Amino acid sequence: MSGIYIHIPFCKQACHYCDFHFSTNFKKKDDMVAALAKELVLRKHEFTDQKVGTIYFGGGTPSVLSASEINFLIETVYRHFDVSDNPEITLEANPDDLSDEKILELSESKVNRLSIGIQSFYDEDLKMMNRAHNSAEAEKSLAEAAKHFDNITIDLIYGIPGMDDERWKTNIKTALSFGIPHVSAYALTVEPKTALKKMIAEGKVNAPKDEVAERHFRILTESLNHNGFVHYELSNFGKPGYFSRNNSAYWLGKKYLGIGPSAHSFDGKSRSWNVANNSLYLKGIASGELPSETEFLSEKDRYNEYVMTGLRTIWGISLEKVEQDFGSDFKGYLLREAQNFLSEGLLSLENDVLKATPKGKFLTDGIASDLFWV
Repeated sequence: MSGIYIHIPFCKQACHYCDFHFSTNFKKKDDMVAALAKELVLRKHEFTDQKVGTIYFGGGTPSVLSASEINFLIETVYRHFDVSDNPEITLEANPDDLSDEKILELSESKVNRLSIGIQSFYDEDLKMMNRAHNSAEAEKSLAEAAKHFDNITIDLIYGIPGMDDERWKTNIKTALSFGIPHVSAYALTVEPKTALKKMIAEGKVNAPKDEVAERHFRILTESLNHNGFVHYELSNFGKPGYFSRNNSAYWLGKKYLGIGPSAHSFDGKSRSWNVANNSLYLKGIASGELPSETEFLSEKDRYNEYVMTGLRTIWGISLEKVEQDFGSDFKGYLLREAQNFLSEGLLSLENDVLKATPKGKFLTDGIASDLFWV
């Protein structure tokens, strides 16, 4: 199964921490929806031998589209691609877009999974991050969505300056009170060229502290594990049967098609990405050309990507797969580089599969970079 990702490059306002591609100018929204549909048609030949198992609307804020616009794009996929009988169709949404009417309209569409960007249930956190919703809207949207959707995931952010342990525990408790089966949680990071970076430099906001983020991560994993969630990827927790099929495909190296400005695609051997500029994207699609660049991945690149994604998941890094796909030299190198982490109890090796231990999970990305072939 392969996946299709559709990037909706519009937001009502810019979150202070975000470095994704989007515009707050909606003048070209209709043109963009038409261009997204046209790109799907232009690229249907890339999936002639693939069955589409997931469709994912990301952004940006996909919920700024009307239900009819979302349905139009879904139907375009169905007309031009071979879609599985029971695909996972996810829409990222912000609470302020999820009126009772909008939720009902979405529930009557082919969308069967909502990803709601809650981030926090505290207004002070939301204001600091410049989110477009407030805590009351967050809770109201979840309560209403739960009436119509079985498969709901929410995003939470931890390590926020000023967020103590008790506030973080209350965030988790509030999220669980709605009976949702999936949570994605991320440490607040300070990306270059963001408003948050500037605010910290000017002393308006304190910088996030690694030790606080790590403590919040431990609280999160213990709480969700206790409540029946499986920590199946570094930032993702799902009840059995509710793992994200879209994201799991990424981590397991499946092919996917990225539609829209800044969207990335992967065919197993190369990675391509569309221009991160709405005007240039619209101009290219209008002329029937794909405004994209392609990078062909070397054996070293593919090995490093497998190490990075594998170590973040419960499936780990298979030594058999490393040897089969990359050769005995890569397997030997991986084992040598992993020895210190195994000795320190940060990694485990069982049944020829290398995994991060509970002690090592928060440090996964750093460990992976030390296992890269350089």
